[in-house]
Order: sequence, then structure tokens, then C-alpha cells
Amino acid sequence: MARNRQLNRETVLLLAISLGQSAIYAVLRIIERMTRPEPLAKQTTTMNTSTTPDRPWLDLAYQLAAVGFGIVPALLAVHLVRTRLVPSIGADRAMGFAPRRFGFDLAWGFILFAGIGIPGLGLYLGARALGINTTIAAANLTDVWWTIPVLVALAAMNGIVEEVVMVGYLFTRWIQAGWSVWLIWVTSALIRGTYHLYQGFGGFIGNVIMGLILGGFWLRTRRVWPLVVCHTLLDVASFVGYSLLKGHVSWL
Repeated sequence: MARNRQLNRETVLLLAISLGQSAIYAVLRIIERMTRPEPLAKQTTTMNTSTTPDRPWLDLAYQLAAVGFGIVPALLAVHLVRTRLVPSIGADRAMGFAPRRFGFDLAWGFILFAGIGIPGLGLYLGARALGINTTIAAANLTDVWWTIPVLVALAAMNGIVEEVVMVGYLFTRWIQAGWSVWLIWVTSALIRGTYHLYQGFGGFIGNVIMGLILGGFWLRTRRVWPLVVCHTLLDVASFVGYSLLKGHVSWL
């Protein structure tokens, strides 16, 4: 029991400095949005903005710093599991990193991307039409040579942090702590949806569904890399696609 309490305390602390903290702020954000005079559907969520748009090289430094520090919670999660190994398995295998299966991971990453991305776009458009989601302005960096590479790096950061922490780490730790698989699966998906509430209720619903799909895949395969590939591709499509198409497509 004492060991389980330690593991649960560890997960709470890691979440409190990473995605759990984001979930709390997202709840506050949706409350702020819902209490504005204008309806949710007429509001815009702006993502990936420039810090110093008039000084591109300094802005690049800010963006790279955001990527570097943003990935730290995933590194910390791996470190914590490695310091308390799963008996007879090992941390990397338990979280879904080893052994290397490059072809399997890449192929399933693309399959998951296609299976989630196309319905996800429809869900976003439907949520906007129903008035329960904001308009997402997914990329708002200055138009310079490094814009696309930085957007790709930000997408990869999101994919690594969210899938390593929300699935690889939390599923491993909570299994060790004696949680039921169903409780782990649903709790992780709900947290994922909650930290996307800043986008609106469509973002919440879509990411809960995504969390259930990716969590279910991990439970069946114990592989986290396909989830990272899928999530990275989804964000690359959103960020880079928006950057290239804004002003040319009416529904963006």
C-alpha cells in the first residue's frame, strides 16, 4: 500500500508540472470564454504565436527554447520509471520503447493518423457549426524561412510529451499502483480531453475519443512510438496545413 501511494503521489506531481497543470488552466480558460458576451462559436483560439515578430532570429530562439523545455516532462517521466523498474521487464519495454520495431511503429502511426485525422476534421467542423467550439488558428508565426521547421518541431514536441506522459508513463505507473485497466484507460482520456478545453467542447470530445483510441492501442501492443508518430502527424497537418492554407480556404 505504501508503494502504491508513492507511485500515485509521483504521478500527481508530474501531472501538476505538465499536462495536469494545463488541464486546470484549460478549465479556467473555458469558464472565461463561456462568460464573455460573445458566443463561443465567434471566438478564436490562437496557437503557436510569435514572441518577437519584428526580430525573427530572437523569435526563433524563443521557439526553440519552448520546444526544448516543453519536452522535459516526457524525459522526466522516462527517468522516473527507469529509477523504479518494473520487475523482470525493464522500464523501456514496460513503457513501450523497446525492442525497436521501426516498420511496425511507423506503419501503425500512419494508420492511426488516417483513422483519427479525417473524422477529427469532421468533428471540428461539426462542433463549430453547433456553436460549441472556437475557431482554431493553429499557426501564427511570422512568415520566415524557419516557420515550417519550427511548426514541425512543435508538433513533434506535442506528440512526444503527450503520448509518453499520458500513455507510456501513466499507464505503466498506474498498472504498477494496482489500478484497474478500465479506470486507467478512461482517466487518461478524460485528462487529455480536459487540457484541450481551451479550444471549446469539441476539442474536449475529440481528444477524449483520441485518448481512448490511442490508449486502447497501447494496451493491445505495449508500443508508444506509433502513438507519437500519429500525434506528430496530426499536429503537423494542423499547424503546417493551417499556415499554408489560411487566407485561401474559407472554413479555416
